[in-house]
Amino acid sequence: MSSAILAYEILLMRLFSIIQWHHFAYMIISLALLGFGASGTFVSIFQRAFSKRFSLAFLINIMLFSISSIGSFLLAQSVSFNPDEILWDHRQPLRLLGIYLLLSLPFFFAANAIALALTCFHQHIARLYAFDLVGAGIGCLGIVLLLFIAMPLQALFIIGCIGLTALALAVWELNLQQRNKVYFLLLLTGIAMTILQHHSELRLSPYKELVQMQRIQGTEVIGEYSSPLGLLSIVQSHIIPLRHAPGLSLNARNEPPEQIGVFTDGGGMTAITRGTGNPADYAYLDQVTSAAPYHLAQPERVLVLGAGGGSSILQARYHETRQIDAVELNPQLIKLLREDYTKFTGNLLNTDTVQLYQGEARGFISETKKRYDLIEIALLDSFAASSAGLYALNESYLYTVEALQDMLKKLRPGGYLAITRWIKLPLRDNLKLFATAADALKNTGSDNPGQQLIFLRSWQTGTLLIKNSPFTFDEIDALKTFCNARAFDLDWYPGITSEETNRFNQLAESYFFQAATAILSNERKDFFDRYKFALEPATDDRPYFFHFFKWSVLPEIISLRNSGGLPLLEGGYLVLAATFIQAIVASIILILLPLLFTSKTTVTASPAVTVSRKRIATYFSAIGLAFLFIEIAFIQKFILFLHHPLYAVALVLTAFLIFAGLGSRFSQRLAQPGLYLRAITFSVTGIVVLGFLYMLSLQSIFAASLALAMPYKIILTISLIAPLAFCMGMPFPLALARLGTIAQDMIPWAWGINGCASVISAVLATLLAISIGFNAVIVLALLLYILAWASFPAQRK
Repeated sequence: MSSAILAYEILLMRLFSIIQWHHFAYMIISLALLGFGASGTFVSIFQRAFSKRFSLAFLINIMLFSISSIGSFLLAQSVSFNPDEILWDHRQPLRLLGIYLLLSLPFFFAANAIALALTCFHQHIARLYAFDLVGAGIGCLGIVLLLFIAMPLQALFIIGCIGLTALALAVWELNLQQRNKVYFLLLLTGIAMTILQHHSELRLSPYKELVQMQRIQGTEVIGEYSSPLGLLSIVQSHIIPLRHAPGLSLNARNEPPEQIGVFTDGGGMTAITRGTGNPADYAYLDQVTSAAPYHLAQPERVLVLGAGGGSSILQARYHETRQIDAVELNPQLIKLLREDYTKFTGNLLNTDTVQLYQGEARGFISETKKRYDLIEIALLDSFAASSAGLYALNESYLYTVEALQDMLKKLRPGGYLAITRWIKLPLRDNLKLFATAADALKNTGSDNPGQQLIFLRSWQTGTLLIKNSPFTFDEIDALKTFCNARAFDLDWYPGITSEETNRFNQLAESYFFQAATAILSNERKDFFDRYKFALEPATDDRPYFFHFFKWSVLPEIISLRNSGGLPLLEGGYLVLAATFIQAIVASIILILLPLLFTSKTTVTASPAVTVSRKRIATYFSAIGLAFLFIEIAFIQKFILFLHHPLYAVALVLTAFLIFAGLGSRFSQRLAQPGLYLRAITFSVTGIVVLGFLYMLSLQSIFAASLALAMPYKIILTISLIAPLAFCMGMPFPLALARLGTIAQDMIPWAWGINGCASVISAVLATLLAISIGFNAVIVLALLLYILAWASFPAQRK
């Protein structure tokens, strides 16, 4: 059951990344834990009735999980929700709440089964909790592997069938008299699920780019490929050909050859371009802002970070670059270029000049020993989602101060780093990128960063050029010639004046020049405080480059909601904030209100001895918050070490759950009268000491281990997490075992307290990380564990 629950939770994140956007991941974590919190209160209220009919209640809840895991998602995806309208349309928050509550049902039913087992077999709590965590770890790893071989919707029905398998095992274990009839019913249910799966489909939001593209006459999806990294949709039109060249100069006279669109999770389109063998057919690639560095010098070795469909590789080939290295995260996209569409691209990758690497860009930069004349970060994301603020919660280690420093170190003398971004109004990420680059240059020893920066823009895209030495007069003259011929605006170069800016693609004022001048001057802090968007540079501790929302601007957004306030809105962040409010309200309804109607619990040994409910609430709330704070923070930190988000999430989460389960199993030996206080002191001391040590030393450990092969990195990751997770697995079962001896009736209530605190912590950890960084989140978690130690449940007269 535990494997199915966690697999379902991770799968929901993938499913909502496809039908909506990835920022729903935080809502999924919260609603999953809401189901657990609600079950604690529910079982607490009806504990005696359920204990008398344990078998029936246990089996019914498992069956309801299996059915609702499929049904709830199919219903939820039919709810029309648009995050951009959350402040405009009063129905949108209600629809979000409906999705939230609907998807929490499967977790509620599954948690009921677990809570019933913990309550009715409280003498085996440590053993049960250990299997719960180990099973969850297996489910986390299992769903990642499953998504390599099954489409997301198929995986959903497989999880439903796993629930039925758990039910069959429970029927066999309970030795029911009519188990053959139950087995027959399970078989019929499985057949019905199989039939339903063949008639179900994913319904993407109508605001997704793929859906918009399919409205064009003659457009069809000619192939789909799925992996944990994304669902690739291959789109082609024989009536209206695709022409994808973002920011193409309005003076351009050439159009792209035939192209095929590739969408990742229904957005973030990249184009695969037909190879014609005629270099003149690719002249359009010299009419975009990203071509600028090729006109300042002739780079011999180029590195492309984010190969996508290969446009940047084509651009480098067009400019006769001798050696092109490219990095792409998604192996299925590489397979498309190397195998499925190798003839279509004219053997783009099968040449001596091109070397394509599969991996994460930051990881490749840190590991490679090569140096380049030009490193280019391609236009990686979707304009529609980015402009709507739907990437606001996307942790990106590619646009941090430390990342740019690493890239600058990989440049040859006189080399360039070129980063192309969308132009969104009002200006935000181009300014934040400029500030980030300025900080990176300062940290590498530059006394005057403005001498090493150039920014140019077209009507749609802007390119920031960063050089590891000051730009020369000849380079600036060459750049002016390049921009004038293509009607591109130069908004910053060393020595630029206001009159030279904002000439072709005119804005009301020369905003970028004004902002760049302020960022490079002593007025920087005042400018950041006054500006409508958060522009402070992203760092590895706060890797939220796409987060621009300021709470101080919210009243203005609301006042302008009917007259053009949308460009100030960060939809992804507001969905997170709305989820946080929902989590608080749900916690009050599920915990505090039932508490008012629950009589004081007394110990059966002596009516004069009671248990402080405040201490129980404090203890289980503290460890509920702290566990997820540390887990989420460490997942993010290990992304930098493992260089792959998929590896980090699967490996770190699995290691945490399995070793926490082993810690829970070990705690059973310590759950004895007279040893409880020593045991909780031992576990909390271990958590606090290891937490502080890791927070201070992880970066040094990572730096010293970057050259290790991936198998050794996996072993080191597990070795680092194991002792911390082992200690973190002990506080919860120790306290439950203590309650089992002094206040057994309080066990479901404590389970619910812990679950609802976790509901809040999943979202709160992200909100705090955006504001104060992951290290601060870890410090808060350690303080919460100390608070838990001071509140360990005890008898009182």
